[in-house]
Amino acid sequence: MVTKTEETQLNRLENQVDNGGGGAWDYLCLVRKLKVRRSQKVLKHGLSILNDPKQRSSLGADEWTLYEQVAVAAMDCQCLDVAKDCTKVLRKRFPDSKRVGRLEAMLFEAKGSWELAEKAYASLLEDNPLDQVIHKRRVAMAKAQGNISVAIDWLNKYLETFMADHDAWRELAEIYVSLQMYKQAAFCYEELILSQPTVPLYHLAYADVLYTLGGLENLQTAKKYYASTIDLTGGKNTRALFGICLCASAITQLTKGKSKEEKEGSQLQSLAAKVLEKDYKQRAPDKLPQLTTALKSLTLSS
Repeated sequence: MVTKTEETQLNRLENQVDNGGGGAWDYLCLVRKLKVRRSQKVLKHGLSILNDPKQRSSLGADEWTLYEQVAVAAMDCQCLDVAKDCTKVLRKRFPDSKRVGRLEAMLFEAKGSWELAEKAYASLLEDNPLDQVIHKRRVAMAKAQGNISVAIDWLNKYLETFMADHDAWRELAEIYVSLQMYKQAAFCYEELILSQPTVPLYHLAYADVLYTLGGLENLQTAKKYYASTIDLTGGKNTRALFGICLCASAITQLTKGKSKEEKEGSQLQSLAAKVLEKDYKQRAPDKLPQLTTALKSLTLSS
C-alpha cells in the first residue's frame, strides 16, 4: 500500500517531469518501487529516455529494466507496436530469458490472442511451476474473457500453493461477493483476518458479508466485527458505525429484546448513533436530518 508521503513524493516528481524540470529516471524508478500504474506517463517519459542514445547508455544495466517497464506500459495503453519493439530488443539481448517469454505471452494477451497466450504461459509453468506472476496472469486472462468460473478455479489452485498471498485471497473474496456466493467470500475473509488481524478493511468486509447472509448467529458475529473495525480505526469508521446500528436493530427484531446480550446491544446501538450524529454535525451538517430520520427508523423497527 502506498503511503501518503510516498504518494506526495510521486505526484511532486510527476509534476516536475511533466513541466520540463527533469528527473524522469527518478520518477520511473519510484513508479516501479511503489508498484503503481501510471502507464501513460511511464510510456511517455520512458520512451523519451530510450529514444535518446546518450540518456539510454547512461543507464547501464538498468536500460533493460526500462525496456521491460515501457513494454508493459505500452500494453496497458494499447500501443502494441511499441510493446513489440521493446520485447524484440529484450529477446535479442536475452535469447533464453523466461522473463522475456512472459512479456511475449502478455503481448499475446494484449492482442486478444488468448490461445497463444495460454500456450505460452503453460510452457513457462512447465519450466517453473512456482512462478506466481504467471499464475496471476492466467487468472487475469480468464477474467478478461469473462470466464469467471475459470478465474475462480485458477485462484483456488494458486492459493493451495501460495496460501500467504493476501491479495489473492482478497481478489477471490471480491469475485465471490460479485456472484453473491457469500459463504465462500466469508471463508476468504476469515483467512485474511487470521493472517492479518490488525487490518480493519478485512474485519469490515467480513462483517458486511455476514450481515448480508443474515440469521441470528451471523448478525451477532457481524456486530462483533463491526465493533472490532471501530476499535482498530479509533472510532472513525462511519460504515462500521452504521453496521452496528443495522445489526443491533435486526438482532432485536429476531430476539424481540428478550436476551440480556441484545439489551446490551441496544446500548451499543445508541452509542454508535451518537458518534454518527456528532460526526455528521462536523463533516456534513446538511445531511444530518436524513441521518436522524434513518437512525430513528432503525430504532422504531427494533
